[in-house]
Amino acid sequence: MGFNGAKKPKRPARGGIVTALDVGSTKVCCVIARMEEPGSLRVIGVGHQIATGIRAGTIIDMEAAETSIGAAVHAAEQMAGETVHDVVVNLSMGHPRSHAFTATVPVSGQEVTEGDIRRAMAHARTLQAGPDQALIHTIPLGFTLDGSRGIRDPKGMSGHTLGAQLHVVTAAAGAIRTLHACIARCHLNIESIVVSPFASGLACLVEDEMEMGAACVDIGGGGTTISIFAEGNLVWTGFVPLGGRHVTNDIAHGLATPLVHAERLKVLYGSARVNPADEREMIEVPQIGEDERSGSGTASHPRSFLVSIIQARMEEIFEEVRSAIEQSGHSQLVGRRVVLTGGASQLPNTREMAAPILDKQVRIARPTRIAGLNEAHGGPAFSTVAGLLLHAVRNPTELMVTGQEAVASTGLLGRVGLWLRENL
Repeated sequence: MGFNGAKKPKRPARGGIVTALDVGSTKVCCVIARMEEPGSLRVIGVGHQIATGIRAGTIIDMEAAETSIGAAVHAAEQMAGETVHDVVVNLSMGHPRSHAFTATVPVSGQEVTEGDIRRAMAHARTLQAGPDQALIHTIPLGFTLDGSRGIRDPKGMSGHTLGAQLHVVTAAAGAIRTLHACIARCHLNIESIVVSPFASGLACLVEDEMEMGAACVDIGGGGTTISIFAEGNLVWTGFVPLGGRHVTNDIAHGLATPLVHAERLKVLYGSARVNPADEREMIEVPQIGEDERSGSGTASHPRSFLVSIIQARMEEIFEEVRSAIEQSGHSQLVGRRVVLTGGASQLPNTREMAAPILDKQVRIARPTRIAGLNEAHGGPAFSTVAGLLLHAVRNPTELMVTGQEAVASTGLLGRVGLWLRENL
């Protein structure tokens, strides 16, 4: 559903095509899937490209970003034998923010009707989020009746005061306009926008984790996103501006090696924690500005030196994640469960490092609910794009926003309430 009188986006019918586009800081990935049964998808095309023109989730060069997006989509179309026009796209730029509030209306001791629920939801217009904010998600978390919480459907119940608990996610309108314009230059239409942590959580958390409470931490290239789920709903999202690219930069600076070699060393020899055996293993490190072909342009370092650089940055990332969860106001809902995903989570010993810092039970997750993803495209680095597909076919309780609506949704979030009043 959208607002301002917009129609609800169509869910794909059996045999229909769904296209997900993950625009990240280090890669752009497009996945095309076909609906087989209600809620069941099979991947028929995948394309991915190194991201250019994008830094820390923000588009800094339209032409370069357009080239990356176009190349990824074209590769997926070639594999699928399909031409796509509409995409479900993630949003990591624009500093997405979570807002929680409760709107209440009197029901005069009578049975709660659909009209009462409409009135309660319409009071969302009292929320002020600033003139530069655009609405991305509006998710009803539950209802209260005369102070009784945890009510999922109050219709038919009797009481005097009805409240609607809502989770609203907004982002900077300018960033969304830029994203929309960039994708439009690739001759594509944004069917809906999903914030990245929401998508990652859908792909990686199992139903019991979503219901009982858990956090999904996606360590991407340009940053780390956090989503907290409870009672089956997304209740909070957060972002830490540190990720795998920062680890690579630290290696490049610490070992005086070009970025391309820093990334290679991270993948081949990297670990999140130093092992005693690392002290005895020596690695050859190409030096910046030296002639590698002469053989004199390399330096020899113990592997422990490389791992110590990685460990310092990874510890900082998890300390920032812990702080964000504590400050979210939802740390109790997380309970003892954190799920890690994203490309940087694949470093050996990441789980062992994260568990004591976060003081949680930690597991590494990859998307498991999408058929047809091969080993190369089914790892933690592809959690966001898999979650976008799942979001497109699930039956969400949230009020969905399409790309055009997000662009038009600046100003008071009270416009959400106006839409709810007119359309629910």
